[in-house]
Amino acid sequence: MSITVRVPAKVNVQLAVGPARPDGFHDLANVFLAVSLYDEVTATPAESLRVTCEGPDADRVPLDRTNLAARAAELLAARHGITPDVHLHIAKDIPVAGGMAGGSADGAGALLACDALWGTGASRAELLDICAELGSDVPFSLVGGAALGTGRGEHLTELPVGGTFHWVFAVADGGLSTPAVYAEFDRLAPDVPAPAVSPALLDALRAGDPAALAGALANDLQPAALSLRPSLADTLAAGTAAGALAGIVSGSGPTTAFLVKDAEAAGSVAAALVASGTCRTARTATSPAPGARVLTA
Repeated sequence: MSITVRVPAKVNVQLAVGPARPDGFHDLANVFLAVSLYDEVTATPAESLRVTCEGPDADRVPLDRTNLAARAAELLAARHGITPDVHLHIAKDIPVAGGMAGGSADGAGALLACDALWGTGASRAELLDICAELGSDVPFSLVGGAALGTGRGEHLTELPVGGTFHWVFAVADGGLSTPAVYAEFDRLAPDVPAPAVSPALLDALRAGDPAALAGALANDLQPAALSLRPSLADTLAAGTAAGALAGIVSGSGPTTAFLVKDAEAAGSVAAALVASGTCRTARTATSPAPGARVLTA
């Protein structure tokens, strides 16, 4: 028997970053939206723990036990006194190292798939606790939809969304290291206030108003990402010139996200971005999207 779980990418419509904490993390006010780009993780019984991967940039995905999918299987197995003998196959469609939580998605997907495969019957609270142990973005990958993440992003409050938002994601060549972006943030902004969520942004989500949301998009990590990858400024300019309502670096980058009016605008902005030569490819998607879900059993 195999279990396949589909799990979404995310975009941060607000990423407010506070000062560095003693543990090296930063307190955040992080408004997540899950978007309709997905990885699929399939768990199959095996003689030992093994990870394989296919899809765009699969050669950049670690296949050892540093992969969050492998770590998820190990943590769940340890809690239930079993050995993590499972083959985890990742069908990759979320950009790798692109600021869209692809690795976190794979961790959440593997956790849900192994829970179903092994019949461990873990509660939602236990699954979220393991997710938080895996990484700051992993709990949201499990939950999906829209949520405010506080602490280092792992404490979630689900948010209402009043409509469908249309996006274009410009995928850059190569990746950006999240720790490197945070280090650059600390260098550029050594004295920052405690993070706070934008009431205007929450109102725009609740109303399903893309124009209002466009005016409220904010990412405190964007200056750091642009400092490390100045060419992203050209991508942002190309997307807005093509008619996007707004553009923003997604998370720690280097993927850039463009909010557009509707599906027709998404197609034209994506084509213009590819034609501009400022990105490797462009993908269209909608939000909110559901969190990790079992597809087959």
